[in-house]
Amino acid sequence: MGYKILDKIELCPNQYELKIEAPFVTRNAKAGQFIIFRVEDNGERVPITIADVDREKGILTVVFMAVGYSTKKLAQLEIGDEIIDVVGPLGKPTDIEKYGTVVCVAGGYGAAPCYLISKAFHDAGNKVHMIMGARNKDLLFWQDKMAKACEELHIATDDGSLGHKGFVTEVLAEIMDKEKVDYVIAVGPMPMMRAVANLTKDKQIKTEASMNPIMIDGTGMCGACRVTVGGEVKFACIDGPDFDAHKIDFDEVINRTKIYKDEERRRSENCNLLKKADAIAAK
Repeated sequence: MGYKILDKIELCPNQYELKIEAPFVTRNAKAGQFIIFRVEDNGERVPITIADVDREKGILTVVFMAVGYSTKKLAQLEIGDEIIDVVGPLGKPTDIEKYGTVVCVAGGYGAAPCYLISKAFHDAGNKVHMIMGARNKDLLFWQDKMAKACEELHIATDDGSLGHKGFVTEVLAEIMDKEKVDYVIAVGPMPMMRAVANLTKDKQIKTEASMNPIMIDGTGMCGACRVTVGGEVKFACIDGPDFDAHKIDFDEVINRTKIYKDEERRRSENCNLLKKADAIAAK
């Protein structure tokens, strides 16, 4: 049994929203959790954070960027096609409490999981600020949807094409100067989450980061997603993905991710060279 794609939208260049028929996943899915999919037999297992759920209709919404082999294959599927595997919900849900004033900081495609997180905090009685950041306005999505899940929506773009010109941390600093912030959660690129943690640490504001390290099996068996938190080894797939941002060894995670990406780039370049050699030989 496959998982049928019910809707597909290209939100912005190379970034897609899929609605998938997955009632067994949506039944228990909560904010902050993720799924692991396989596009085809013998395909790799790829994690994607849950962006939205419709429990009544059994519809799962995910947002992803087509950057690797499997996400590019996923982007090639159309409405009516099926994904061979969707496993979840996985990971621990975001710990939703009534803190007071909550700030959700979303960088890039990290905005997608922040929708459910922001909505959950809002429904719990918090005042919620949402900060969405991207390189430019063309890479932003779901602004209208996000605005309904919070009290105040803030936009930051590197080039100033929309909202504040600069980083999400600059907007966060402005909010912290104007009012008491009780809780911050950051979702997005590792350097951005590290910068958020550094900003809130001196003010002793409870801050969590949704970690997205390399992940393979999603059950804690492979150890690929290990993260050092407070000097202890944790696994993002079963202990997270949310961790105390002030205790995460971001340098370690970033260095490990860089090694993986460099190796992936090297293999891709070698593969392209082999293809060119085969093409020349065929002539």
